[in-house]
Amino acid sequence: MNQTRVFLILAWLMVAMLLWMEWGKEQAAPAAPATPAATATTAAGVPAAVPAPVAGDAAVPAATAPSVPAGAVAAAPAGPSRVSVRTDTLELVLDGGAVLQADLLQFPQTRDAGSPPVRLFDTDPAKFYAAQLGWVSASGAAPNHQSGFVPEGSEREFVLADGQQQVEVPFIWNGPDGVSIRRTFTLTRGSYAIEVRDEVINRGSAPWQGQVYRQLIRKPPVIERGYTKPESFSFTGAAWYDGDYQRRKFDEDYLEDGHVNAKAARGWIAMLQHHFFSAWIPEGEQPSTISLDQPATGALVRALGEVVEVAPGATVTSQARLYVGPKLVSQIRAQQVPGLERAVDYSQFSILALLGEGLFWVLSHLYGLFGNWGWAIIGLVVIVKAIMYPLSAAQYKSFAKMRKFQPRIQQLKERYGDDRQKFQEAMMELYRKEKINPMGGCLPILVQMPVFLALYWVLVESVELRHAPWVLWIQDLTARDPYFILPVINVAVMWFTQKLQPAPGMDPVQQKMMQFMPVAFGVMMAFFPAGLVLYWVTNGALGLLQQWYMMKKHGEPAPKPSTAK
Repeated sequence: MNQTRVFLILAWLMVAMLLWMEWGKEQAAPAAPATPAATATTAAGVPAAVPAPVAGDAAVPAATAPSVPAGAVAAAPAGPSRVSVRTDTLELVLDGGAVLQADLLQFPQTRDAGSPPVRLFDTDPAKFYAAQLGWVSASGAAPNHQSGFVPEGSEREFVLADGQQQVEVPFIWNGPDGVSIRRTFTLTRGSYAIEVRDEVINRGSAPWQGQVYRQLIRKPPVIERGYTKPESFSFTGAAWYDGDYQRRKFDEDYLEDGHVNAKAARGWIAMLQHHFFSAWIPEGEQPSTISLDQPATGALVRALGEVVEVAPGATVTSQARLYVGPKLVSQIRAQQVPGLERAVDYSQFSILALLGEGLFWVLSHLYGLFGNWGWAIIGLVVIVKAIMYPLSAAQYKSFAKMRKFQPRIQQLKERYGDDRQKFQEAMMELYRKEKINPMGGCLPILVQMPVFLALYWVLVESVELRHAPWVLWIQDLTARDPYFILPVINVAVMWFTQKLQPAPGMDPVQQKMMQFMPVAFGVMMAFFPAGLVLYWVTNGALGLLQQWYMMKKHGEPAPKPSTAK
């Protein structure tokens, strides 16, 4: 198979992939927002909590099984229980039962000067997103995420000072029966993981039983669709780990497969989106039950802990981490939690996901060498071409031989005229006699296809490359080339490559189609991330040079076929 046909197959594969992704997005279109008439409101004009029943643990009597409030939009002005805290990475608003607002200080929303930071958690009802936690009890009072906790002390603003490594923000709940819970949020310099520690202290005369719950709830975001919007190709929804990585998209069928009732020893829950995510990560081997819900305020994923009993005079501690931030591979690996690396969603296919992880590992090391992600991508191409050199050499040698014998193939075509079967048999006999492998051009392209697809997801998903410049006009490798210079270069490289390739047995109509192929492929590539086009242009340019060299070496003119009768 000659390479022009391979390019055509590759183009159709890419078109099919894009059409499939577009079809998937149409099938997963977000449900229409609830109308005001369907939502109860408080005096402040804020949607009220929607109770979401949770089955009681075996140790909790069924008649008194507790329910966990699903969540309320917190949009009222800051009250006495609200506390703000600022570090070098995060600026948060807390109220003891929830992280209501989270700004990622090192990640501006755009490249524009003065752009505000990305806001992940938000109290705006239209973009509501929060991390919540509380307790339920079948034996007595318990604080939930909506009420109960108050700041311990009079301080309402906490700032991580220069030279300080951690800042602690304490809250307290005092129950009517001598039970109190002291909750401490600990933020660390340079980290997006927040330690949340609950100390349950029983100063009463009777045992107290309770279950901790931690949940993430958000109104599904409205995502702009289109080839120039990389976020539209990234997974957005809930994810969890119950021994296996699981995920569920935000759409009208969010609960189509049920509310989930997964038991997990080290199970975490998360909400994923393009470049950023949040996750509740329990400490140690804490068992929990993971479930999904869809209250009026949005989509919810929850982890409900096992029942703990606190005897009179005893103290029990429950601890977890809340990760709220970018999908930085280094930060995620530092959490040392099974499966959490899948939050960087390179693909829903495990093979491509593993290949994406490997490509990013190589890219990150090349970035450490060059200090620029664009040059790292070019370095990756050189490495891939070096690894595949034996295949490529065989490919271009095959092309050279086919070009050498093209006059003889043309003579066979003229001899057999419209008898395609005899022409193909004669051409294959010539290939066999001259030891030409017509399929030699396919294998390197087919081997590169998974690399190409995996790199596409790496460039779309890796927050490390977000707003990363290369040179001159390329100031964001994850966005399209603003002036289409790389796509035009790509068209030129493909056109010159096509001129060097043989086209045995191709009729004039096919030849016209092949001549149009570089333009069609270039137009399609124009809307891909600039980093991906840079990869393809570099790969094509190196291939063109290698092919030209092999043609010079192995493509001496063949002796003209004899015309003697």
